[in-house]
Amino acid sequence: MKIVSFDALRTLHLPNVHYIKPENMYAHLDIIREADWVLFPEYWQLNALVHGLKKRIFPSLASYMIGHDKVEMTRTFMTIIPTNHPYTEICGNTPYEADRIWDVMPTPFVAKIPRSSMGNGVFLIDNPVQWRDYLEKSPVIYAQEFLPIDRDLRIVWVGNEVVSGYWRLQAEQGFYNNISQGGQVEVALIPKEALDLVEFVATTLGIDHGGFDVAMVGSIPYLIEFNRIFGNQGVRDLQQSADIGIMNYLTKHQPQDLSNVQAI
Repeated sequence: MKIVSFDALRTLHLPNVHYIKPENMYAHLDIIREADWVLFPEYWQLNALVHGLKKRIFPSLASYMIGHDKVEMTRTFMTIIPTNHPYTEICGNTPYEADRIWDVMPTPFVAKIPRSSMGNGVFLIDNPVQWRDYLEKSPVIYAQEFLPIDRDLRIVWVGNEVVSGYWRLQAEQGFYNNISQGGQVEVALIPKEALDLVEFVATTLGIDHGGFDVAMVGSIPYLIEFNRIFGNQGVRDLQQSADIGIMNYLTKHQPQDLSNVQAI
């Protein structure tokens, strides 16, 4: 199986992978054309690879398109799981909409800047001063219901299955559960309701690589977002589990004449 990767760190431990720097893509078109799979391209490469060279990419095109922007992701979740996603308002950043959102959203609420990650660009809004500060930072208003939780779940989906999952406990300063923002990892039982929700969303949308953030409010799971590229800090063997999941998935989805390739 011929594999090209554009992300050396994400594919460091995968066998028989030819790494190419993304910026050098056009100097290696012959190698790319011969590849059975192209792994972890950058977003700007998608049209050329998928539509130009007709290459099979991993993660899937759906993983890129839906995971690229919080606004598009949220609109998708509001369509397929409206009762398992926090109430969210998305609109243009105009004085009228800013006043309307302030009137309809119970405080505190969460405001986000689209295309941010790792807990950056996320704000807890509890007063007009905080609201005005947020409005100066974001071109789009993204206001979301605040869920009464002190922890959430990170569920890692690779290929067509969950390969890992853990709880993220709130950071000492409060509000943030992201590991990069001081949240703590706790390995414990993952509720079946959360696992079922992730499986439904991933399979419905065709997502094959993502870290799904799920909040449990009582027995009800709420999908906050997913990250196409997720961190593995603080979780033993997470990268190894992801590597095995990737290779098994690539092998399983090869054409029939390559079905004799062994999974790891």
